Amino acid sequence: MLELRKINRDNFDEVIGLSVFEDQKSFVASNLFSLAQAKVFPECLPMAIYLDDSLIGFVMYGIDCDDNEYWISRLMIDKKYQKKGYGLAAMKLVLEELWQDKDCERIFISFEPENAIAKALYEKLGFIADGRIIDGEIVYLLDR
Repeated sequence: MLELRKINRDNFDEVIGLSVFEDQKSFVASNLFSLAQAKVFPECLPMAIYLDDSLIGFVMYGIDCDDNEYWISRLMIDKKYQKKGYGLAAMKLVLEELWQDKDCERIFISFEPENAIAKALYEKLGFIADGRIIDGEIVYLLDR
């Protein structure tokens, strides 16, 4: 069963040890950087993605202080577990979590224009381009 779990001293080293393929490294910040970012920006919620008792990925999301909207700022599945549908399943778990907030009307995500796999994944979930490019990344949104 796929689930999101908090990151703590027991799984910290394993989370920062997750990796993507070499040609994907420019698409996502390291998990170590993301955890440091979450420490400085407490609105960011970093979570470990588990398949049963195996750590398979990392996701970070939260309410952006600038626009007061929900953003999914990171998603990565370890290279050993890619191409098995876990990215899609993990995104569905995150969306379920965010939609529990009745005030959440839309969710944003952004990605590098060259990341065709992310684009296809987000479009499969119903995300659409909102017309913005922020820091070189295409912004997509999903309405409730």
